[in-house]
Order: sequence, then C-alpha cells, then structure tokens
Amino acid sequence: MPAVELLIFDLDGTLIDSRQDLADAVNATRVHMNLPPLDAGLIASYVGDGAPVLVRRALGPEASEDQVRQALEYFLNYYSEHKLDFTRPYPGVTEALERFACAEMKMAVLTNKPVRISRAILEGLDLARYFFAIYGGNSFAYKKPHPIGVETLCREAGVPARRTMLVGDSGVDVRTARNAGVRICGVTYGFQPETLIEEPPDLLVSSLAELADFLGVPPVGAPSPGPGLQQQMSLELDL
Repeated sequence: MPAVELLIFDLDGTLIDSRQDLADAVNATRVHMNLPPLDAGLIASYVGDGAPVLVRRALGPEASEDQVRQALEYFLNYYSEHKLDFTRPYPGVTEALERFACAEMKMAVLTNKPVRISRAILEGLDLARYFFAIYGGNSFAYKKPHPIGVETLCREAGVPARRTMLVGDSGVDVRTARNAGVRICGVTYGFQPETLIEEPPDLLVSSLAELADFLGVPPVGAPSPGPGLQQQMSLELDL
C-alpha cells in the first residue's frame, strides 16, 4: 500500500469541538425568529452539510424561504462574533498535528462550514499554520460529499488520490472520500459517530494520536521510523 502523504481534515467534530458555540448561535437565531430553543445534542445532529442546511433544519419544514434567508443572515452574524466563546481543539489534536508537520506530511482542511469563519477559527486557535489550504462550503460550486474539494486539494498538493486520506466524523466524510477515490479515517469522538456505523470508514480511531501511531508517525523529538513503515502499517486498509 502507498504511504499517506496528504491528510485532509474535516473541521467541526474532527479538529474542533464547536458544539456549544453552534448550539448557542442556532438557539439565538430561533429566539430571534420567535421560536423556543432546541437541545444542543439535536442541533449537533444537524451539523455537517453547511450553514444554510443547518439553519433550515433548525427552523423546521414549515419555515418559508424568506424566513430561512432572514434566519441564516442572523445566524452567520451572531456566530461570527461568538465562534470562539467555547470552541477549542479536541484533546490531543494540536500535538498530533505537530507530529504530522514534523514528519513533513501535507495537511489541509475541507469543511462545509463557511470558509471565512473556518479560517478565523483556525487562526484564533493557532491551528491555521499547519495547513497549506483551508476550504469551506462556499469555496467551490459544490459542498461535500461532492469530490471537487478533495480533487482540488490533491491537485494543489501534487499528491495522487491513492496517497491521500480524508479524516472526518460523519457519513458525509465517508461519502466524500468514496466519491473522490481516497482513503477515509473516521473519528469516534465527533458530532455524528453513529453515522459511521451505517457508512463504515476504512479506519476508525478514537484520537488523532491513534491515527499518527497507525501511520507510523513518531512523537515529536523521537527518532524517525525507517522507510516503508507507513506502508507496512497501512496494509490493514482494504481498498
């Protein structure tokens, strides 16, 4: 099996725990639209397909197109101001990204969240420096699970699909990887781990440190592994 040279990460539920800030923004929007608040867990289940879909789901099927537009504008303004109130990287994420960076692996972010907010969050958490590109749901004509984002990142990185792995927390990410012909690693700690049962990834980990171990990436400061270790450890992935 070829070694992984490019890692493409989802954002919400994979790199960052943004559950509380998203729930607060959605509920502030519902109050603005004269609706009662929703449970944070239910709101988390609505995340993954971009802000317009999140807002539409949060308003319910009875909402008109004009109401959705008004609510989306309010949501984006509110969330832009409160995006870092509680949002933090998941435990071990920064350390794992440092390991990948020291191993000279190319890394990028592909999320369905609006790109401007995504970049601002990553910059605010001092994570943007690890990625050569950050693309959001409005960066391309199509959102995930369309393969255009992955295909663009592979082309920009100069890495073929067979040496690329997408890392995410939901079935949307699995479908994206399948559509793009890349490997997919699912994480169990995200917003929608139950969807990974219905659409199983090639690899399932409980932390990014576990992914780094699987790929043979040594801890920072440890001796580099011998050539071919990634290939040996990747044999378990059935393409």
